[in-house]
Amino acid sequence: MATSTAPELGARELSRYLWRQLTSMRTALVLLLLLALAAVPGSIVPQRDLDSVRANQWADQHPKLAPWAERLGLFEVYASPWFAAIYLLLMISLIGCIVPRCATYWKAWRAAPPRPPKNLSRLPAYASMTTQANQAEALAAGREVLREFGYRVEDHPGSLAAEKGKLREAGNLLFHLSVVVVLLGFAAGSLWGFKGGVIVVEGEGFSNTLTQYDDFSSGSLFAPNDLTPFTAQVSKFRVEFIERGRSVGAARNFSADLAIENKPGAASRTETIAVNHPLSIDGTDVFLIGHGYAPHLTVRDGRGKVIVSGPTVFLPEGKDFRSFGVIKAADAEPTQLALEGELYPTYGFTDETGPFSAFPDAKNPVVSMLAYRGDVGLDSGAGQSVYALDKSKLRPIMKANGKPMRVDLALGQTVKLPDGLGSVTFDSMSRFVRLQVSRTPGMWVCLAGAVAGLAGLMLSLFVRPRRAWVRVRDDAGRTVVELASLERIASGTARADGAEGAHGDGVDETDGGELEELRAALTAALASKETG
Repeated sequence: MATSTAPELGARELSRYLWRQLTSMRTALVLLLLLALAAVPGSIVPQRDLDSVRANQWADQHPKLAPWAERLGLFEVYASPWFAAIYLLLMISLIGCIVPRCATYWKAWRAAPPRPPKNLSRLPAYASMTTQANQAEALAAGREVLREFGYRVEDHPGSLAAEKGKLREAGNLLFHLSVVVVLLGFAAGSLWGFKGGVIVVEGEGFSNTLTQYDDFSSGSLFAPNDLTPFTAQVSKFRVEFIERGRSVGAARNFSADLAIENKPGAASRTETIAVNHPLSIDGTDVFLIGHGYAPHLTVRDGRGKVIVSGPTVFLPEGKDFRSFGVIKAADAEPTQLALEGELYPTYGFTDETGPFSAFPDAKNPVVSMLAYRGDVGLDSGAGQSVYALDKSKLRPIMKANGKPMRVDLALGQTVKLPDGLGSVTFDSMSRFVRLQVSRTPGMWVCLAGAVAGLAGLMLSLFVRPRRAWVRVRDDAGRTVVELASLERIASGTARADGAEGAHGDGVDETDGGELEELRAALTAALASKETG
């Protein structure tokens, strides 16, 4: 017995099948879920475009996971090819799903209300009444009442058909279109926008140029000439820590005063920036996202010459503001010097824990660093982080007892290095602020999409599609008026394939409350016709 086999799909049929699957509502929901899941690593693994220093620290702390994270693009999730693929597929799926529904909805919007059923008395929400008014007057009264209740009325011989609530499906479409608008806004920000981070010590400043940033990322269509040519100087930084209670040590608030010049030679003005209160300069936003300490350390070499002097940024490693920093004295003689260690804002020590910071405020600052000699690696010309020390060509400076030299300095103290290599002095303390400078061209597009989505959601939730019919007939010289009303509670739901059924009639249910209101209004209108 011969068996029938399904015909093979050609290229055209296969393309059509794949397109239908991609543009189905089911696929759009799956892609939206995948996009949310794909964004999770961005909140777990530090992103280089936001904080390259923290990303490098995470890589150093996880030597086994870091290579895999690098291969998978987890340090730059939102710029990775796989995230962009999900993003683009979601855009195509939503557009391919929404556009046909818009065409179908337009036809349904223009369609007339359905004709009255032959027997209105069979409908669950039904009422009838008699009146002395003639049929034309009864129909006129019914037409006026239905329009007062917001119905669109269609005349038929001896009857009226009415419908309202089509904005419910419009709200559904508006909500889905708003998702596309939000995605387009994010895409515009990713293509033309930029984001940079810079650490500025109190009393110093920076210019909005690429060379001034510690880390910088931008879209593929961004040009350096798009940067607003402003300068900012941190004139004052204020911070207040909680000293009592369960939240002791937490920053109650912190803010900074910036002296801003919108362009070279322009008049300077002072602006205050704080958390959740950014500064906007000609479309560029400046955010205050962090702060820390920059101890002023002076390093002299074996000949007494000052090699390093001024503030050195130490990056905080915890809520107690125990901070890590590096000093490189490449010009020291007779050998180059380097120091690597920690700053304790309020120094504490126990035999169990060793040195620690008892409080984040600088009440008793102490710097503790290991000293090295050799080649710090700056002469090679290769790029090197100021917050990391390459010890491949360095060796610890040893004390007379054969132990590595640790430089422990309280504020105002000086420690001499052995073998006449020089000295280190802890002169004073400054604070630094970490600023994020960014421009997001599609921000207002995203906001408009979010507002539109909220409006569409409210229409979908609160607009109730309804149908009503009025029929008049003569009964022994009296006019009988029949009235029926139905509510469509499942109207406008799209099928999973997104092809048909986007505007089906849905399920009609009894709407007794609406019927009673219509009946009362129609009775009053007929009474006025009788008296008139």
